[in-house]
Amino acid sequence: MMDAAELAIRQRLKDDFEHYAAKCLSIRTKSGKVVRLELNTAQQHIHACVEEQREATGRVRAIILKGRQQGCSTYIEGRFYWRVSHTRGVRAFILTHEEEATNNLFELANRYHENCPSPVKPSTSAANAKELHFDKLDSGYKVGTAGNKAVGRSSTVQFFHGSEVGFWPNANQHAAGIMQAIPDEPGTEIFKESTANGVGNYFHQEWQNAEAGLSEYIAIFVPWYWQEEYRKPVPYGFTLEPDEHQYKDAYELDDEQMAWRRAKIIELKDENLFKQEYPTTSSEAFQVSGADPYIKPETVLAARNAVVSEMFGDKKLGVDPARFGADRTSICFRQGRKVHWIRSYSKKSTMEVAGLVRQAIKEVGAKQCAVDVGGLGAGVYDRLLELVRPEECELVQVNSAESPIDGKKYTNKRAEMWGETRDWLEKQPASIPDSDELQADLTQIRYAFDSNNALKMEKKEDMAKRGFRSPDMADALGLTFAQPVKVIKPRRHGTTYTIHDRGLGF
Repeated sequence: MMDAAELAIRQRLKDDFEHYAAKCLSIRTKSGKVVRLELNTAQQHIHACVEEQREATGRVRAIILKGRQQGCSTYIEGRFYWRVSHTRGVRAFILTHEEEATNNLFELANRYHENCPSPVKPSTSAANAKELHFDKLDSGYKVGTAGNKAVGRSSTVQFFHGSEVGFWPNANQHAAGIMQAIPDEPGTEIFKESTANGVGNYFHQEWQNAEAGLSEYIAIFVPWYWQEEYRKPVPYGFTLEPDEHQYKDAYELDDEQMAWRRAKIIELKDENLFKQEYPTTSSEAFQVSGADPYIKPETVLAARNAVVSEMFGDKKLGVDPARFGADRTSICFRQGRKVHWIRSYSKKSTMEVAGLVRQAIKEVGAKQCAVDVGGLGAGVYDRLLELVRPEECELVQVNSAESPIDGKKYTNKRAEMWGETRDWLEKQPASIPDSDELQADLTQIRYAFDSNNALKMEKKEDMAKRGFRSPDMADALGLTFAQPVKVIKPRRHGTTYTIHDRGLGF
C-alpha cells in the first residue's frame, strides 16, 4: 500500500511527461552511452504544441515537418510508451517507410521498456521484434512497415505515429486504411511526421492543409538550428559570404553553426538539398531544386524580420474571397510599409465574407478595400456596395485578367499586383507578419515573360498540378496594390472636384 507521498510521486509520473521522461525513459546517445531522456529544444516545442491542442480539444492531431535527426521519433515513441503503460485497453501503432526504420523505432521502444524502473514498468505477456503487449493492462505497442497496403487495417488504434510519411510508398492507400482504425474519440493521438520529399505528395498536401488551417491537424515546424550538436569549430581564416551574413543575421546564428552549415552543403553538393534536409522554414523545405521563384525567400525573410514603427500611408484592405466557398478567404491589412495582419477563413458564404470585410473596414478605418471579383468575389463586392458608404471607404473591384495600369511591363492585372508586391518587399524596410504560411504563398509561384518581355504569372491551376495550394494570403496582399487610393477634394470655387492619385504603394 502506497502512502500519500508515494501516491503523489506516481501521480506526477502519470500526468507530467517531461518529468516522466527524465526519470523513466532511457535513450542511447550518438556516442553509445545510455542516458535518461531530457527533452531538447525541438522536443520541448513539439510537446508544448500538442499539449496545448490536447488541452483545447481532448485529442492530438499533429503534422510535424523537421530536419534530419532532431529527436522527433524519440519524443513520440516515448510519449506513446508513457501513454500505453499508464492506460488500460489501448493500442499504439507506428508505421514507418522502410524495414530498417521499423526495426530502429521498435528498438527505441524496447529500450524504454527494458530500462523502465520496476515500480512503473508494466508486465508483458508478449515481447518480440515487432510488438509489446502489457497483459495486466490489456494494452499494446506495435510497429509496421508501409510497404504492405493492408498493414494496420484490422486493428483498433488509439495512438498512431506515421514516421517519415513523405517517403511512404502507397501513402494515400495507407492513410485511407489506417486512419479508419483510429476512433474519433477524446484521448486519441495521431502524429504524422517527416522530412520533406518534394511537392505534390501526400505529406506535402497534408502539411499545406494543416498550415492553412483547413484540417483538424496542427502544423509543427522544427528548424535545423535548434539542434545544439549542429555546429562545428570555426576553422582558421573562416569568413562569411554576403548571403551567409544575411542568413546568419536573419536567424541569429553563430559562426559555429554557420561553419557546420557550410560543411554540410559541401558534403551534400547541393544547397537546395540542404534546405530540404535541414530547413529553416517550411517553405524552404518544400523548395523545388532548380526552381527560380519570382519572389526570393531571402527577400521575404528580410521583411519578416523588419521593424517599421512609424506608420505612414493610407490604410488599405485586400480581399481574396474563396472560389465558390471551396478554398480560403484571406483579408490583408496594409498601411504604407507595414502589413499589420492577414486573416484567413474557410467555408464562408458570400454574406459571411461580406460581413467579415465590413467589420475589418470599421476596425482599421480603411481608406480603400480592393476585392477580387472572380468567382465568389462578385457577390461579396455587390453586398459591400450596400453595406459601405462611398465616403467611408473606397471599394475597388479587381479582375485579375483585366488590363494592367502598366501594359508594357505586365500582361494582366494579376501579374501587375505580383510585380508591385515584389517591388514593395525589395524596397526595405517592408514589414510583414512572421509567418511560414505567408512565406510559402509568396515564394512558390513561378513566372515567365511573353514575346514583348511583359511579366506573366503561373496560373493557379498549374500550381495545383504541381501540388501547391492557391496562394490566398499572397493574393490578398497583392490586392492592396491593385489601384491607387483616390482622394477627392473640392476646389475653392464652384463644385468641381480634383482626384489626387497617391500611388500603388501608399
